[in-house]
Parts: sequence; C-alpha cells; structure tokens
Amino acid sequence: MNVIYADSLFALSLLTDYLLCLATARFCSLVLRRGRCLLAALFGAVYAVAVFLPGLGWLASVPVQLAAAGLMGLIAFGGEARLGRCMAAFLTLSATFGGMVWAVAMRWGSFPLPDAPALLGAFLLCYALLTLLSRAKRRREGSRTAEAALTLGEGRAAFRVLRDTGNCLTDPVTGAEVMIVSPEALAPLLPEQAALWRIGDPVALLERASAVPALRGRLRLIACQSVGGRGLLPLLRPDRAEIDGREKPGLLAAVSNAARGDGFEGIY
Repeated sequence: MNVIYADSLFALSLLTDYLLCLATARFCSLVLRRGRCLLAALFGAVYAVAVFLPGLGWLASVPVQLAAAGLMGLIAFGGEARLGRCMAAFLTLSATFGGMVWAVAMRWGSFPLPDAPALLGAFLLCYALLTLLSRAKRRREGSRTAEAALTLGEGRAAFRVLRDTGNCLTDPVTGAEVMIVSPEALAPLLPEQAALWRIGDPVALLERASAVPALRGRLRLIACQSVGGRGLLPLLRPDRAEIDGREKPGLLAAVSNAARGDGFEGIY
C-alpha cells in the first residue's frame, strides 16, 4: 500500500504547478505574472491533496480533473488577449509534463507513484527544456517584431508589433508614419472607454469619441488600401509613441482588427 504524506504532496504540487504556469507563459510569450501563477499553483496543490482525502475520491474523475485544470488556467491567464491559445498550451504542456513523469516512473520502476526526487527531477528537466525552446522562439520572433508603446494623457499602452516592410501607410496631411494597431492593444489608453475602440464602423467610432474629452482633436479618418480593397481607418494622434524604447516623434496609430496576429497586436 502506498503511503502519501499530505505536506509533501502539497509542496511538490505547488512547485510543479508553478513551473507549469511559468512554462506556459514563456511558451506563449506572455508577460510573466508570477503572483497569478502562484495563486493558480496554490489551487492546484489544494486540489491534489483533496483528491486523497477520505470521501473525496470523486475529485479524481476525468471531468473534475479537466474542470480543475481549466480553473487553474483561468486563474493564471484570465484576461489575456489570446486566452484560448493560452489554455490550449497549458493543457498540452500539462500532458507533456505528465508524460515525462510516466517515463521516469517506468524507468525507475516506481510506477504508478514515482518518489519525490524522481518526480521533481522530471519536472525540472521538462521546465528547462521548454525554457530553452521558448528562448529560441523569442529570438526568432525578435528579428521580425518590436515592442511598441503609446501614451495618451495618463494612459499607456504597451504591445508587440510586427515589422512589415510592406506597410507604406502614411498620413497624407503631414507625411508622418502610421502604424496599424488592434483595438485590444489600445484599451489601456482609456480603460473606462475600452469598448470604444471595438466599434467596427470608423464613422460611428469618431462620433462616439467626440464625447470623450481626452480624444477631442486626437482622432480623424485616414484612407487606406490593402489587398482587400480601399477603406477608412480611425487615426489616433498620441502624446508619445515609442518603438523598442526609442521615441518616434509624429508616429500615428490607425485602428484595425486586421492588425492582430499570432504574437503581435500591431503592424509597423
């Protein structure tokens, strides 16, 4: 009969779940929110101990396990722009970590419950490998992306943009460069007006913005042409624009849902 110590199981689950959340954040190129990852790991550790308590064996059923994993993912990554992608990566990495634990258990003959050192070693090895892969992925992405930031009054929006040499959009009035930004990326500029940027009709957006004091004189329409044809985009003049930490005087931002992609929220 296997003897399980609740304190050891809690500590081990806390560490491994925390590493799993960090690995997911790194793999998805997210800003590391260690506090939220720790909260998710705490929930996972409590769940792991509860499974072995008398009368709570039903917690080990597959539907409950999936629900617990989903709740952990929401705690760690809720509010991210690509939540579905984050959740999928979280579940995939969970399965990957589990597969490594299985391999270690079979290798050292301690199946179905490997001892703590073997389990911890498997998780640390898996985390190290995933960290190396995520760093290689970021280096590869770094050659085609940049970190952008816009400031408007007290608001500041920071996001990643795709470097696109085919983006020739400029302001016909001033000749200034224009980068294209997704509505979600602009939300931090005016948190109380976040829904404003998601208005699909450019004219309706400008009419709604005319009632917002911080945007008066800041928005107008600009004509653009793409593969899909010609159209109008709302054009924002921020107080300050930066690309990779360097100020870009005069840089304007056009709002478009088409500016969002895998790993970026704008096109520059």
